[in-house]
Amino acid sequence: MFAPPEAHPLDMETFHSQISMPYTLTPGRAAGTFLAEMPNRRIVGSRFPDGTVVAPAQDFSSTDGEEPEELVQVPETGELTAFTRVDGNVIGLIRLDGCANDFAHRILADLGDLSVGMRVAAKWDDTDETSIMAISGFVPDADAPVGEVKGLVGPAEPLGVIDYSMSLDYQHSYGPYYGRMFDEIREHGRVMGVRTSSGDDALLPPREVDDVTHKRTGTWKACADTGTIRACSIINMEFFGLTREVPYVYAEVVLDGASTRMIHVIEIDDLETAKKNIKPGTRVRAIWTDGERKGRVSDIERFEVIED
Repeated sequence: MFAPPEAHPLDMETFHSQISMPYTLTPGRAAGTFLAEMPNRRIVGSRFPDGTVVAPAQDFSSTDGEEPEELVQVPETGELTAFTRVDGNVIGLIRLDGCANDFAHRILADLGDLSVGMRVAAKWDDTDETSIMAISGFVPDADAPVGEVKGLVGPAEPLGVIDYSMSLDYQHSYGPYYGRMFDEIREHGRVMGVRTSSGDDALLPPREVDDVTHKRTGTWKACADTGTIRACSIINMEFFGLTREVPYVYAEVVLDGASTRMIHVIEIDDLETAKKNIKPGTRVRAIWTDGERKGRVSDIERFEVIED
């Protein structure tokens, strides 16, 4: 029997983590043309059947869903309708001349020098970047003349696909329960759970409250590194983001001594053998990585079928 944590430390060590999602973005005809025209220092908008002009260009009206009659070149001057400071930058909404919507961008001025209704003009960057950041920002310009919306002559070919990525950086703490589980994996090569509030079976991952009874969980329990498959799927097609070569089996395994499932992989040699031998009820064994363990679930390299 292992005792559960007695308290929750308030100053637990944190570590840096990141969620990263690379993908390709298809902007469409209107936004694709808007982006393609950025190096040409032309702001592209859409004119809809009711005469409304919006920028950046859109493929459909946000009010009635109509498609635009034409793409147009809108002025790079307008009026400041709102502004705020975000992370040291001033962000504003600009009503470009002739447009019915606000254009969000950076304002290159101090917050105290700005007022709603003042005239502003775009300041272009010196790069050929095909993004809205080809405009460095907007600057106050009291003498900026009121521009007119014009037809877009010789539009550039719309951008078809854009490589894009999104990431989220954050500080994370495992807490006393996850922390103990990962410490045990790293230091002793064993998987620890906590007993349910009313039995001997362990919950994985360990937690303070029993999901079923909503009572405090019991003491710690070391689970075996053998178990039984309860659900599985054979992965035999490649897709973006794979971390291992196909084919392999993605399985939910209940370790001996546990009551909940651990998700992991089973490597296979061929599909036909896997279809015959790997299924709910199949017994498996954890194969630990060689060398120094990191205190992660990936310290279990894979599971393998226990032969009869």
